[in-house]
Amino acid sequence: MFFKKQTTWIKLFPTLEAAHNRVALGKVTTIEIGKKKVCVAHTSEGFFAVNDKCPHNGASLGSGFCTDQGSVVCPVHRYHFDLKTGRAKSGGGDCVQPYPIEIRDDGVYIGFEETVWNLF
Repeated sequence: MFFKKQTTWIKLFPTLEAAHNRVALGKVTTIEIGKKKVCVAHTSEGFFAVNDKCPHNGASLGSGFCTDQGSVVCPVHRYHFDLKTGRAKSGGGDCVQPYPIEIRDDGVYIGFEETVWNLF
């Protein structure tokens, strides 16, 4: 196989406490990682991340809010997106890219999957 997927892990927060301080329970925020803007949400199930741009009108999802049902809500037109799958909860075909979050001993990490070329 010439192409394979690999995940690059980047540290979002140095500790879980720092993550809790930055993103309170039931809140969302936008974090810039390089050239990417990511919406990070903190729900009762933990931390979730999706790309920050609403596919409908381009609004920042980090300026919206999250619900008890595990979705992030666009601040402009109130579109709901599932934080686990990225799919629109309104039944439309829109979706956002979810990113995995890992809590490790040395911090909280976000994973970005990319396809790389590999001859061997």
